[in-house]
Amino acid sequence: MSHSSKLQTAELDWEIVDGIEIPISKQFGDVYFSKDNGLLETRHVFLNGNDLTERLSQLHDYQYFCVGETGFGTGLNILTLWQLWQQVRLDNHSHLHVVSVEKFPLNKADLIRALNVWTELKPLAEKLIQQYPLPIAGCHRLSFPEERFSIDLWLGDAQDIFPTIPKIQAVNAWFLDGFAPSCNPDMWQANVLDHMVRLSDFGTTFASFSVAGILKRGLKQHGIQISRPRGFGHKREMLKAIWLNASQEETDTADSKQDITIQNESEITSSASVQRHIAIIGAGIAGLSSAWAFAQRGHQVTIYEQNEPLSGASGNPLALLNPKLCPIEQAHEHLMTLSWQHALNFYPRFKAFRPIQVEQIALKNADELLGLVEQYPENVLTANTTLECLPETELPSLTLHQAGAVSPHQLRDEILQHANIRIEKAKISRLESTDSQVTLWQDQQKIAITDHAIVCCAKQSAELIENYPVLKPIRGQVSWVENSQRPLALDQAYSYGGYCMQLDASQLILGASFYPNRDDAEVLTEDHVHNYELIHSVFPQYAEQLPKLETWQGRASVRAQSLDYFPLVGKIQNLDQIYTFAGLGSKGFLFAPLCSEILAALILGELCPVPQSLLDKLNPQRFQKKLKAKKPYYSG
Repeated sequence: MSHSSKLQTAELDWEIVDGIEIPISKQFGDVYFSKDNGLLETRHVFLNGNDLTERLSQLHDYQYFCVGETGFGTGLNILTLWQLWQQVRLDNHSHLHVVSVEKFPLNKADLIRALNVWTELKPLAEKLIQQYPLPIAGCHRLSFPEERFSIDLWLGDAQDIFPTIPKIQAVNAWFLDGFAPSCNPDMWQANVLDHMVRLSDFGTTFASFSVAGILKRGLKQHGIQISRPRGFGHKREMLKAIWLNASQEETDTADSKQDITIQNESEITSSASVQRHIAIIGAGIAGLSSAWAFAQRGHQVTIYEQNEPLSGASGNPLALLNPKLCPIEQAHEHLMTLSWQHALNFYPRFKAFRPIQVEQIALKNADELLGLVEQYPENVLTANTTLECLPETELPSLTLHQAGAVSPHQLRDEILQHANIRIEKAKISRLESTDSQVTLWQDQQKIAITDHAIVCCAKQSAELIENYPVLKPIRGQVSWVENSQRPLALDQAYSYGGYCMQLDASQLILGASFYPNRDDAEVLTEDHVHNYELIHSVFPQYAEQLPKLETWQGRASVRAQSLDYFPLVGKIQNLDQIYTFAGLGSKGFLFAPLCSEILAALILGELCPVPQSLLDKLNPQRFQKKLKAKKPYYSG
């Protein structure tokens, strides 16, 4: 099964051994953890097998350590690792990150049941369950910033996923888990192992309960040194391995060693880091969400804004998180679908968030829209032929049960309260970059020297960066109007090419107009008329009872959109420390949280929560013309 297909969740049987309820996979006919004691097995095989107690306790300030896992299963390995991290981590800004792959994810009810066994892990299990994703293919980032801990859970077939993971940072240790090779041979194929090694580096360690020949041969083929210490419980042996460079290798054959110990982490990795100082130019949602991503990691951020925060397209009274979902086979690399899932994990941390459901009205291609219901997991979408609630329409619709609204100004205030973020009013006129620093100028005055600069000022970005990709302006105006007599439900929004929902208890917000290649930002009656006619075409009875247009209020702004509709995230030039994040169009609040995590990964050297194909689509350099060598006019 390809990871691009609809995911099948795990089918389980349950067996009680010594009072412990053990899940057994029907797909593979194998247990999820040892009948002897799964928790102790994880500690023995994966934690001790990778010398993680010592390695994690020695991490430097701001150092990033990554553990990879084949087979998430019940999450037991990761919870046990997390528990160890709580016990040994130093009081610094070091960060532990896990990358795990799962083809048949447990449904949430089965996950809760499986983890109920481990009472000492219960507080961590509850945090994991709270962020546990829908069974939709692709990468799901689970973040626990207060713990300096994060998980990228990639759902889908390992053979499809591992080749797509970008190597921005090496994985430091691997849990070679999954069902036994005899039960699940696909997990242990050369294609998977080759890409695990691609994502590794000298000093990377590997541990497994299995000493199967296919695994040993695969590792040895890459020059990885193997030992076979005592296994857990009834198992005579386990596998422990390390990838040494030529100068570290010993003359003894690897199999003759009883054990292989890891050297001091600082000797084998360059990932130790320092606190970064980051300048962000522009305080729209791109700038604010980027500031939050770096501040949460302990770095110092200064935002430079020439006007007021949210003075541009991000400053509307309300932002609706309303994705246009793709067919399920595209979900694993569809920016909007991945962003929607990430946003619904990100925004609930803020008081500015309001959970809602959206009625997506089918103005055209109703069969295509309603057909999504069968593709997505249960309780995500519901098809409706007519709406039973207010307002009435004759058009069919789709209920998206997991959506949200954000109050931009409240979000801004919450983000700017972060101790690591400050904002200065300044119009940056010039950036000068070296390999390691960026100097910021306001007219002829040098105002700051910083490690990295991120340009987030939409169309004005081109004033600061040479050869900046074209961003086209799109004028948009939202309207709001008093409707206290017939308010809609506060947890309900309606989408129909435009949208409408309650701004608050007494006002309806609706819009938005959409005029490409216009950059005027005055509030116009004609745009109010546009918004009225749009809602009237869908909800005629409701619209007719709204107050007269003369009483309507509104806000117009200009969105910036790239020529291919994908945001710009990354460097324009490879050699300097100037980055950009812009071109979000009308989906800024939806795209911003995930794109900010991508940007942080690129700058800080972390694993990235999207496949390489999507990273390429976001790369600002995609618009640069590739120079072809000129053929000589004549060659003799």
